[in-house]
Amino acid sequence: MNQHLQALQTWVQDQNLDLAYISNFTNINYYTGFFSDPEERITGLFVFPDQEPFLFVPALSIEAVKKAGWPYGVAGYLDHEDPFALIATQIKQRSANPLHWGIEKDDLAVFKYEAIMREFPQATFPADASRFSEGLQLIKTPDEIAKMIAAGQQADRAFAAGFAALKAGITEQQVVAEIEYAMMQEGVMHMSFDTIVQAGVNAADPHGGPEATAVQPGELVLFDLGTNNHGYMSDATRTVAFGGPVSAKAREIHAVCLEAQLTAQAAVRPGLTAEALDKIARDVIEKAGYGAYFNHRLGHGIGMSTHEFPSIMAGNQMELKPGMCFSIEPGIYIPGVAGVRIEDCVHVTETGCEPFTHTPKDFTTIA
Repeated sequence: MNQHLQALQTWVQDQNLDLAYISNFTNINYYTGFFSDPEERITGLFVFPDQEPFLFVPALSIEAVKKAGWPYGVAGYLDHEDPFALIATQIKQRSANPLHWGIEKDDLAVFKYEAIMREFPQATFPADASRFSEGLQLIKTPDEIAKMIAAGQQADRAFAAGFAALKAGITEQQVVAEIEYAMMQEGVMHMSFDTIVQAGVNAADPHGGPEATAVQPGELVLFDLGTNNHGYMSDATRTVAFGGPVSAKAREIHAVCLEAQLTAQAAVRPGLTAEALDKIARDVIEKAGYGAYFNHRLGHGIGMSTHEFPSIMAGNQMELKPGMCFSIEPGIYIPGVAGVRIEDCVHVTETGCEPFTHTPKDFTTIA
């Protein structure tokens, strides 16, 4: 039993549970090595205190489970069958009357909860497996960090492809296509999220995406991208100038954002709180008069999901510890003018932190 799954079984024992039901497909991958987004179908991992776990998947995924190296039980269902009736049969073979369940309260849909209650009307749910999983995933192992370092190297190559694609008249969407094609050419078949390229005033929308808008000389262009390397993610942002001088205001907000990012990244150390780190970056931006235009947290955790626990933000007094991985991504977004975000994800070391990406962050003009 791998160390993640063993930790989950120990938690089931310590919580005096009859079983835990893991429904989040990313967490299933974390515990089992099997990844599949079931979409509308049902996938679940069921873990018992004193018996072997089993996976429940659509019948069409059974061979993929075996190929992933899962050494324990696996059961499947056909589309016309009632999955929760079959799950109940499997559970009752291992625990005749399971009363105390651990479930992922962040993930379990109401219809799944109702199906459990239909099959096990006396069930109670005293323990939240979501909180356990996020705590377990908080500190990455050396193997996990190695995979994220490789994902960061892929992201650096993706930036290079994006910068090389810039030319007068190319659209944001076409630049994205060039980036993702270049990555597929080297065997990276999945980005960690939808690649973002935003030029000029479009970048002032921090939750916007690439449009059929042509990149114009004299604009800032924001690139936010990452890759999926064997289930572990990268995520980084660079903002560059294209084709000639940009406005003085655009250059100024780039300089302020860069100072905030570099200052915060240099401040990371074990014992510093997430709240304090956010404030370090935010103070730089507020001192420059742009505090109202930095309208999101400084960062988020990263690992097998692009956004995971913890949030690097005001109000979070969690102390940073070696092995924690998160983004540092201040942004300044002035509607109708320009937007800048600069981001590295880092892993905390005994003395500071190391970034996963190394594409230069200094003000750069792509001719």
